[in-house]
Amino acid sequence: MPIPQHINVVLIGMPAAGKSTIGVVLAKRTGRAFVDTDLLVQERAGKPLQQIIADEGTSALRALEDQCVAELRCRAAVIATGGSVVYSDESVAHLRRGGVLVYLNVPLAELAVRLTDADTRGLVRRPGQSLSELYRERAPLYRRAADVEVDCSGLAPAEAVSAVERALAATDWKERQ
Repeated sequence: MPIPQHINVVLIGMPAAGKSTIGVVLAKRTGRAFVDTDLLVQERAGKPLQQIIADEGTSALRALEDQCVAELRCRAAVIATGGSVVYSDESVAHLRRGGVLVYLNVPLAELAVRLTDADTRGLVRRPGQSLSELYRERAPLYRRAADVEVDCSGLAPAEAVSAVERALAATDWKERQ
């Protein structure tokens, strides 16, 4: 059964995987609203993600992210999540109740090229943790959380959106309670 229009499409993946860029286009193509949880966190805190980390630490950023996700009550939306959302089983469970989780899988080498602003971007990682270590830590979490995995290797944003649409169309969807 195809994914019904009232179901949210939740994009998960590493920072710089294209969740926000792909999300905006996917929302327009599918007639859904667009929600970016990183923007919700920044609005709530009144400052950019990196400033939250600098002032209050990564645990404060994660707590804000968890609060913003828990308060989401949207339907028929494309939701771009922060890359660290998969650290919270509660957040993942909340997102799954109303949506299908799509892992945008981008290879580490490609992420490294895209993430030239890693030190100013607001990445949730341990002090001294490399991008490679972060990738190895998170990839299994994304796979465990995802209903659908889309290989976005080498794809331009429009191509990635089409790949997501094809993957969603091929998904055998069953409504969750």
